Amino acid sequence: MKQFRYDDTTIVTTKAGKLQGYFFDGTYVFKGVHYAEAERFCAPTPVEPWEGVKDATSYGMVCPLMHQDRPMGELMVPHAYWPQDEHCQNLNIWTKALCEKKKMPVMVWLHGGGFSAGSSIEQLCYDGAAMAKEGDVVVVTVNHRLNLLGYLDLSPFGDKYKNSGNAGNADLVAALLWVKENIAQFGGDPDNVTIFGQSGGGMKVTSLMQTPAADGLFHKAIVMSGVLAKGFMGVSEGGGRPLVEAMLKELKLSEAEVEKLETLPYDQLVAAYEKVLPDIAKQGLYRAQAPLENDWYLGEPQFVGFTENSKKIPLMVGTVFGEFAFMPLPFNKDEMTEDEMYKTVKERFGEHTDELVAEFKKAYPDKKIVDLISYDSIFRIPSCELVEAAAKRKEAPTYSYLFSLEFPIQHNKPAWHCSDIAFFFHNIDMVPVANVPGVSDKLQEQIFRAVMAFAKTGDPNHAELPHWDASTEGDEAVMVFDRTCECRHNFDHELLKIHEKALPPFNFGAVENAQH
Repeated sequence: MKQFRYDDTTIVTTKAGKLQGYFFDGTYVFKGVHYAEAERFCAPTPVEPWEGVKDATSYGMVCPLMHQDRPMGELMVPHAYWPQDEHCQNLNIWTKALCEKKKMPVMVWLHGGGFSAGSSIEQLCYDGAAMAKEGDVVVVTVNHRLNLLGYLDLSPFGDKYKNSGNAGNADLVAALLWVKENIAQFGGDPDNVTIFGQSGGGMKVTSLMQTPAADGLFHKAIVMSGVLAKGFMGVSEGGGRPLVEAMLKELKLSEAEVEKLETLPYDQLVAAYEKVLPDIAKQGLYRAQAPLENDWYLGEPQFVGFTENSKKIPLMVGTVFGEFAFMPLPFNKDEMTEDEMYKTVKERFGEHTDELVAEFKKAYPDKKIVDLISYDSIFRIPSCELVEAAAKRKEAPTYSYLFSLEFPIQHNKPAWHCSDIAFFFHNIDMVPVANVPGVSDKLQEQIFRAVMAFAKTGDPNHAELPHWDASTEGDEAVMVFDRTCECRHNFDHELLKIHEKALPPFNFGAVENAQH
């Protein structure tokens, strides 16, 4: 029988004061917990202590978005929509025990949406109750500043804006510091924290690995579909002067009036930004769409090398088979002949078709060749590059995975961006399309137990999964998560080389907007 409690047993004393959450069906839940405060473009500061007991039973505000969310694709990625406010530094906690002696591993989730959109509760399957209950871990999901509020570099205009180009990531560091100082009261072990995230959340994971201010605040890292080629999210170095000068001109403000950007209505700030962005982008200049490389954030590890601290972080990196397979395909592959499938593939890939088909059959003998239409190399190739760079580290292991399940929608659609998240959270019940009789329950356990083992020990191996080797230099050991799971070595590298060469030009921004 499910039990609910809201009484003295659901009160926790944190460093700044007391919080009251609630207990339901095996987990204590605390929502909307403020971990920091911050004024626009300024560094976060600790919350002020308070008297009495603060309510923590409602989700906090999420960061304002440049465009209102539009419900779409909910069958594939069910979403939640929530009120927005700039003071969005809050987090949510799920735990089985409010006992300092429990010392359970801590899982800190960093949401997707690039660095511009999303929230800690954006997807229904971000709910941490099942993970906490089934995995004996403490789950934390974090909201932080995004888009212009989190990543507009104003540092050329005064010391007060010194790190405004990384304000969103500074919020994440503040959240991790809050976890270190308080999570023991929620049954968590502050010395065993795993950060994990998907898409933009995965990018946040690697950027925090390269942020000295975060050293010691987490100990393991999981990157899910979160690695792209350099420059894909916009130039992150070079500084914000040209962009901000253009915005000021558009707003009819002088450089001496730059402080007015702190109080300008958010919608006006966004309108000015979007008016000048095309010209800024055409010049290849910084455009406030990713953390700013400086002495606070040192740049992505595969490009600049791992820091001494990040060399010690056990790392799991993965992608899904069809990252961009969102839109319905104009055919039913289950009714197509081999010749019809070949013709469809050739219409897309032309002269490269024969090579692609031959390598695809080697890499994916159980799939149909028309699945090449959905196949991804845009995330997969940079992920391989990160794995290769990380595998050279001697201090910590690197594990690689590929999620390639087909789903019972649109004639067995291959796995798309976000489709693996519910399996990681043990939440396929919240995503109806993720349920495949006789398949998904077992696969969920295999994936989830691997993630929990990794969080506990830095090694994802467990009894229900074939042995998962760590990757080594020149040898990517990939756990393929599918109807049958198998660890395969460099299994698709030749296919990726041909696919990258054959792939038509791709508008990543349009797809990112469609999902977030």
